[in-house]
Amino acid sequence: QELVRQGEALRRTEQMVDKMDQDLKTSQRHINSIKSVWGGLVNYFKAKPPESKPEQNGAPEYYANSRLKEAMVSCKEQESKYQESHPNLRKLDNSGLLTFKADLVSSVQRDSYPKNQQLRAYHQKIDNNLDEMSSGLSRLKSLALGLQTEIEEQDDMLDRLTKKVETLDVNIKNTDRKVRQL
Repeated sequence: QELVRQGEALRRTEQMVDKMDQDLKTSQRHINSIKSVWGGLVNYFKAKPPESKPEQNGAPEYYANSRLKEAMVSCKEQESKYQESHPNLRKLDNSGLLTFKADLVSSVQRDSYPKNQQLRAYHQKIDNNLDEMSSGLSRLKSLALGLQTEIEEQDDMLDRLTKKVETLDVNIKNTDRKVRQL
């Protein structure tokens, strides 16, 4: 969730840098108009830069990659299932105990386990634990892949943002120099 929040912040920052660049271009046009009559005429006949339409509530919503979203949803679902089934986290009631006993009895009746009742119960318990571990590892893998994809996308966004900020910095210094010369 923190990674998604950081992605949103990066997206807003990139939009603000784009807005600053657009404002800088507009100020450059005004400086050219003030500087000379010829600059004013050029600006008059030159096409105006396209205005970006105002965004709703400042910026469009940032969407994390679908792989990460699916992994987060899966983890939340599994977490609630885990809390319901974990003996220390669930509420102790007799109905849950009865269903657990019924599940144990039905699983014990399978032919793939030894005939000794205690050994069957241990085998079933081990199999159930291995299934839970497999499910947990699968969720961790999908979450790790989602995080990797999100981090790669944000790394690309940071590279773009760095280039834009460096260009904007140079343009601001040039504009500042021109204003001081006026």
